[in-house]
Amino acid sequence: MAKAKATAPAFRCSECGWTTAKWVGRCGECQAWGTVEQAGTAKAGVTAAGPVTEAARPIGSVALEAARSRPTGVGEFDRALGGGLVQGAVILLAGEPGVGKSTLLLDVTARWAHEAGRALYITGEESAAQVRLRAERTGAVADHLYLAAETDLSAVLGHIDEVQPSLLVLDSVQTVSSPAVDGAAGGVTQVREVAASLIRVAKDRGLATILVGHVTKDGGIAGPRVLEHLVDVVLQFEGDRHSRLRLVRTVKNRFGPADEVGCFDLTDTGITSLADPTGLFLSRHATPVPGTCITVTLEGRRPLLGEVQALVATSALASPRRANSGLDSSRVAMVLAVLERRGQVKLSNSDVYTSTVGGAKLSEPSTDLALLLAVASAATGTPLPAGLTALGEVGLAGEIRRVSGLNRRLAEAERMGFTTALVPADPGPVPGGIRVVEVTDVGQALAATGRDARLAADSPQRT
Repeated sequence: MAKAKATAPAFRCSECGWTTAKWVGRCGECQAWGTVEQAGTAKAGVTAAGPVTEAARPIGSVALEAARSRPTGVGEFDRALGGGLVQGAVILLAGEPGVGKSTLLLDVTARWAHEAGRALYITGEESAAQVRLRAERTGAVADHLYLAAETDLSAVLGHIDEVQPSLLVLDSVQTVSSPAVDGAAGGVTQVREVAASLIRVAKDRGLATILVGHVTKDGGIAGPRVLEHLVDVVLQFEGDRHSRLRLVRTVKNRFGPADEVGCFDLTDTGITSLADPTGLFLSRHATPVPGTCITVTLEGRRPLLGEVQALVATSALASPRRANSGLDSSRVAMVLAVLERRGQVKLSNSDVYTSTVGGAKLSEPSTDLALLLAVASAATGTPLPAGLTALGEVGLAGEIRRVSGLNRRLAEAERMGFTTALVPADPGPVPGGIRVVEVTDVGQALAATGRDARLAADSPQRT
């Protein structure tokens, strides 16, 4: 009998971890191309026990001081992080090119250098002079902020040994490579090696580290998926090129909530925190205008007011146009169908244009009722009552469904001066300063905002 082989070649997908005995071009699990690489050989045997790094001890005796967060001085960035930076924490900040990642982190490192200690900014995409020019323009120059332009991992580690910073920013992880690993900078193997080395240094020295990451054309973080598992915090930097508003959205956070959002205003002179960005999403009208309705969305745990606008015009085409900006196309099509079928508002011969104000993206179902009322108002030419906001999800049967966080949404609407809110039935406890009108279906919602611009008297009301 032939002897069984003690070892066998193993290949592993860098995205999902799927293994196979032979190389293939496409992963059999996640269907990704070019991610299957040789992972070495599988050796039979038993791993013997070895020396431990630190003796295990009762969890109650572990000190908490090392896990305390320290504010960076940028309020909205601290909000997204859950309070600030933790010693030894590794943060991955990803976003599209030109969205403002480098500007934000340069401001963070300058404030840290002013208040907390030394900060080291490593740039692999620009020269040191280019970064200094941006720092002069945005006022991010500090005595204890050190700057270096490096693309070699060993040189980056040398700078860390020399400067001894308490905060490290690497812009970006895809531009740095290690000479000990094959492959070009930005490849799966190189990104994994660079990230693993920096994470090991951060944990050993208690060094807060921020890694800047690129994104793919689909908006996902470039590089191996294991990178997001290794880091402690994953932040997504979002923003429209035609808008000044920028959002830092928490995707993963081991030290705080994973659903926080920080708001920033990006200008020519730098980036500033927006503690109250609601005004950016509302337009100002001297008198009520048909086709507009205000709603309240939740970005993470933060309620924000948003305005939905609609325009309905007679179409000369066989197939009327349906165009929207800032809204989910599938939900817009569904709401239009429900409005025509259940609300008896004829739209089949009309072009319908829908949009949001200020570049906001309203994709959650709670905006359905506001969208429906805005289109109905535009179709009939009747403006909605002043001081009205609408919250609710619209079902295919025409019912109005409840939404999450209704109390927080109503409290924000009251704070912004709105006096009346259309909400689904049984809203639970509501703020006392706003009038709540409960609606159960599309017909009742349209009746509550009828042509006489008054709330229907027979609608159930709560104050």
